[in-house]
Amino acid sequence: MVKRVFIIHGWGGSPDEPLLRWLKLELEKNGFEVVVPKMPNSEKPEIETWVLKLKEIVEVPDKDTILAGHSIGCQAILRYLETLHPTSRVGGVVFIAPWLTLSNLESDEEWRVADSWINTPIRETDVIKHIPKITAIFSDNDPYVPSENVEMFKKKFDAEVIIEHGKGHFTSDDGVEKLESFLNAILKIK
Repeated sequence: MVKRVFIIHGWGGSPDEPLLRWLKLELEKNGFEVVVPKMPNSEKPEIETWVLKLKEIVEVPDKDTILAGHSIGCQAILRYLETLHPTSRVGGVVFIAPWLTLSNLESDEEWRVADSWINTPIRETDVIKHIPKITAIFSDNDPYVPSENVEMFKKKFDAEVIIEHGKGHFTSDDGVEKLESFLNAILKIK
């Protein structure tokens, strides 16, 4: 079977971001089938519509399904995994800039959007039973993702954590258009 990778962009993001385009190309060179969907209403993401979009594109998850996300895309993946049938499994999950808490949002409107994502609990046990492993990649100078998230992902999801130096929130504004650790974490999934 061909391994399928679904890459979920972040809040305000799109499939056209340089990092996601690079990752898609590199994975395709390695024989993966890669889907980078345009998530609905990315300027004001909502849990329900993002989870429904994941269900629509993934269809039937299996051991050859790999989920990768950036920022709020990671949250959407966690919440999607919660909804799967108890016996469903995916091959692995790789996150960049995942968060359960945020800081430095710029407006009341941003905090309103973030509120349901921050305050709607995620049932860790309903997530981890579907995956062999989560790899979570953080930057040591991410302005939005406080460092407490590193320990939260280790404790709640038994995530393997990678800390990158000086990559901000892993956007092109931060100068991040390639990320070898992101690619390598996906390639390591058997």
